[in-house]
This record gives sequence, C-alpha cells and structure tokens, in this order.
Amino acid sequence: MTDAEWEERQKTRQLEMEAVSKALAVLSTDDAHDLFTKTFNPSLMQTASTLQSERRSKASQLLSNVARKLQSPRLATLAVRVRLDAFTRVKKAIDDMIAQLLVEKEDEIKHKDFCVEEFNTNELQTEKKEREKTDLIAKIEDLELTIKSLTEAIDQLKAEIAEMQVQLKRAGEDREKENKEFQMTVADQRATQKLLTAALNILKGFYAKKAAAALLQNGQPAGPPPPPGFEAYKKNAAAPGVMGMIQQIINDAKAMEAETIRSEEDAQKAYEEFVKDTNASIEAKSEDIVNKSETKAKAEADLVEAKENKDAVMLELEQLANYKAELHSSCDFVMKNFEIRQTARDEEIEALKQAKAILSGAKFEAFLQSA
Repeated sequence: MTDAEWEERQKTRQLEMEAVSKALAVLSTDDAHDLFTKTFNPSLMQTASTLQSERRSKASQLLSNVARKLQSPRLATLAVRVRLDAFTRVKKAIDDMIAQLLVEKEDEIKHKDFCVEEFNTNELQTEKKEREKTDLIAKIEDLELTIKSLTEAIDQLKAEIAEMQVQLKRAGEDREKENKEFQMTVADQRATQKLLTAALNILKGFYAKKAAAALLQNGQPAGPPPPPGFEAYKKNAAAPGVMGMIQQIINDAKAMEAETIRSEEDAQKAYEEFVKDTNASIEAKSEDIVNKSETKAKAEADLVEAKENKDAVMLELEQLANYKAELHSSCDFVMKNFEIRQTARDEEIEALKQAKAILSGAKFEAFLQSA
C-alpha cells in the first residue's frame, strides 16, 4: 500500500511540475510582456486599474472555488485579501502561503516516513522481546523442575543415609549381643569340658587303682580273704561305657566350642564388611549430596537471574506497547489521510500559483484551456 501511495504521489508531483512549466510559459509570452508594459505606463493607469480589478476578481473567484472544494480557511481568507490588499502584498502573501504549504508537505512526508519506520522498528523489537520472553519462561520452568528434582534427590539421599546409620547402629548392637552370647557359650562349653574332664580323671584314677590291686591279688594274696558272706570285689562292667559317654560329651563340647568360635569369626568378619560397605555408601551418598547441592545452588541463582531478566523483558514489552499506543495517537490520522492531505495541499498550491499568474496578467481563459 505504501508503494502504491508513493507511486500516486510521484504522479501528482509530475503533474504539478507540468502545470508550473505551463504557468511559466504563459508568463513568458510576448503578450504577457506587453501586458506588463501597459500596466506600468502612466498614460494607461485608468485602463490598468480596470484590468487589475478584473484580475483581482478572477483570482479571488479561483481561490474561493478551490477553498470551498477543499474546505480550506486559508484560501478563503486569501481570496478576500486578493480583493482588498495591494498587488505586492497579495503576491507576497501567496508566495508565503506556497512556501508554508511546501514546508508542511515536506514535514508531513517526513512525519509519515518516521511513523512507518518507528512502527516497523517497534514491531521488530516487540517480536524479539516476545521470543526472549518465551525462552525465559521455558528456562524458568526447566530450572524449577531441575531444582525440584534435585531437592527430592537430596532428601532421598539424606533419608537413605539416615536409614543406613540406623542399620549400622542396630548391627553394632546385634554384634555386641552376639559376642556376649558367644563368650557365654564358649565359657559354658569350656566349664563343661573342665568339669567332665575332672570327673573322667577321677573315674580313670579309681578304676586304674582297682585294676592294679586286682592284678596284684591274682599274683599273690594280699591280706586276709574276704569274710564269709561277701564275694570278692569286682570292677563295674558299665564303667567303661560311662567313661566313654563322658569323653564323648567332652569331645562334643570341644567341637561346639570350635564351631562357636568359627561362627563368631564369620559373624565378626561379616559385620566388619557390612560396616565398611555401609560407611563407603554413606560417604558416596554424602559426596553426591554435596554435588547435587552445588548444582541446586547454581540452578537457584540462574532461576533468580532468569526471573529478573523476564521482569526486565516484560517491562520493555510494556514500554514498547505504550510507545506503540503513542505512535498510533500521533500517526494514525496522518497515515490514514496522508494521500488526501497531500493531494489537497497540492491543489492549494496549484490554486495559489494560478491566482498569482492571473494577478500577474495571464489570461484566465487561456490558462484554463491549457490546464
């Protein structure tokens, strides 16, 4: 649309230049020079006065017609002045008005160009800031999700460490209780062995003496024979079985002691491995907590920065929107009515030039025909 308007404006300028050239041609004819000579001839002052009156009337009529068409107060006022003021003042007023109109026209072109450029710049900056806003919102969401995940992971690690510390304490307490039971079991087994060994030694000593005495008695009598009614004393036939049973119990006690010692060693070794592995796991999880805490702290700092950047972008977007509203209030009327106002101003300028040409002696009818 801007290109079409520019093309139309160029055509209008071309027509204006052609009209000006025609006006200059009219003013440069021999008839015009003769007319100017007659105008300043003292012998023809009365004729000149009548001619000037006609020129004033025609110029005023021309300006009035254009003023009504364009609804221009300036041309209407100038049409009145053409009838009343001196030629020199009228022409000066026409020249001044033409110059003013040309300045206004140029200013309006600059204003329109400014508005187009500023609207385009505002739109580009707004699009850029909108993209920054979208990126920052996505970044904030990612950081918040990261912080949430890290917080949950750190809490989970702390809970696991606390649970392992509890298990470690319980394992220590259980190990202490098992060790006490072990010591009691070993002590009991060793006391049993000692007691049974003592009993077995007594029995062994007793039966050994009896066997020696019996052997001696079979070789040669020792002492008087047993009194009547008593048989000779013989070794208890069940004694070897009892002693064997005691010996078996002693052996079982020793075996149980050895098994208990092995079980205690295995339990102690397993406990030490558990403590070692648990402490290593606690250390690894503690280090992981430190790393995650550092990552979380950095994410929180980035989140604060991202939110500040977002607030800054939102403020810039608000400022851009406010400036766009100001541009609309300043530019909408100019841009909407630009061609109409430019055309009207060109017509005003053309009317002023025609009026000046009429006042300068150009034939009104001939001018209209050439135009």
